[in-house]
Amino acid sequence: MTIQHHVSDELLMNYAIGTLSESWSLAVATHAALCPVCRDGVLKAEAMGGVFVDEIAPVPMAEGAFNDLLARLDTDDTLLPPTKPNAMFVTGNVPLPEPLRSYLLGDDVIQCTDLPWQRLGLGAYHIPITLSDRSATARLLRIPAGRPVAEHGHGGSELTLVLAGAFHDGSSYFGPGDFQETDETLVHKPRAIADEDCICLAVTDAPLSFSNPIARLIQPFLNV
Repeated sequence: MTIQHHVSDELLMNYAIGTLSESWSLAVATHAALCPVCRDGVLKAEAMGGVFVDEIAPVPMAEGAFNDLLARLDTDDTLLPPTKPNAMFVTGNVPLPEPLRSYLLGDDVIQCTDLPWQRLGLGAYHIPITLSDRSATARLLRIPAGRPVAEHGHGGSELTLVLAGAFHDGSSYFGPGDFQETDETLVHKPRAIADEDCICLAVTDAPLSFSNPIARLIQPFLNV
């Protein structure tokens, strides 16, 4: 796997210091599980954060602070950054590294021989991912070989991680492991390569803005 498109330095730093929400952390952690460059970037960002902490002047702790910390450790479900590649689970010819695998399949790994795709509309399929984070929507997305996604802009930010297949987006090519960050400034029409379905993890924090009037008409029923 040759990865050409990586997580931005800003997003990687925010992930390392724990300021990203669950949905964004899921995308970054899954990419880092595939990408040695970004795993190393997480470790370096953590080291920088440790230096900053060491330089902070100490202050007295509040009464009960230690017990509060222990309670948070018992309940905190923050996605921890991977420090090495983890065992890759593949089903339906789709590689599912942790933490994505657990979000999609839970404890059903042994029984799962394919993925429970649902029709999304506009020729695409998806699997919604349940998150406690309500600030964004995450889904596994499958675009059939050779098919485009309807041209659209973004009301907010979108993260896309390619797991299998590939897509072209204008002059750029995104293959397995590649990570794309988009915002309100981009209007695009990604197209899956001709010989293989493109399967991605997609995270958005606002509805898409379709150029096609038919796509806009049915958008309320698609939840995209």
